Amino acid sequence: MATLADPDMTANNPLELIEQIVASHDWPFDRSADGELTVAVAGTWCEYHLCASFRDHERALQLTCAFDIRVAPPRRAEIAQLLVLINEQLWLGHFDLWSQEGVLMFRYGMLLGGGLATAGQCEDLIEIAIGECERFYPAFQLLLWGGKSPADALAAALFETVGEA
Repeated sequence: MATLADPDMTANNPLELIEQIVASHDWPFDRSADGELTVAVAGTWCEYHLCASFRDHERALQLTCAFDIRVAPPRRAEIAQLLVLINEQLWLGHFDLWSQEGVLMFRYGMLLGGGLATAGQCEDLIEIAIGECERFYPAFQLLLWGGKSPADALAAALFETVGEA
């Protein structure tokens, strides 16, 4: 991921930094309100929809990264099992299912306390969200369209090949 010219740059509102990062990648975005920024990012598997939200009162930044996958109610129990298995693998953030729309997403929240966010923190946040979505998207596909069980879908998605053919 490309970095900003000054990685130590800070901002009272981290959405300003995220907007600069997003613009440096030429990703389309919309700043619908002072506390929210939405971004479209083309990934390997699909287009991801990032939403960065900042609450100044709590000094909290949240990033969600949603997929172009809608889970029908009859499949949500299986997805819930897969979410538990995937979330056990994560150190930062978690995957979730938005129950109203059936949308799968990765969520990550960061408390800034009395401090300011840095460009490096914001870049890391975006990189982690997109990276985890890219890493686990195949598991969701294998469960929903490949007929795999939650455990088998996760195992297949985490399988890493070594060497070259």
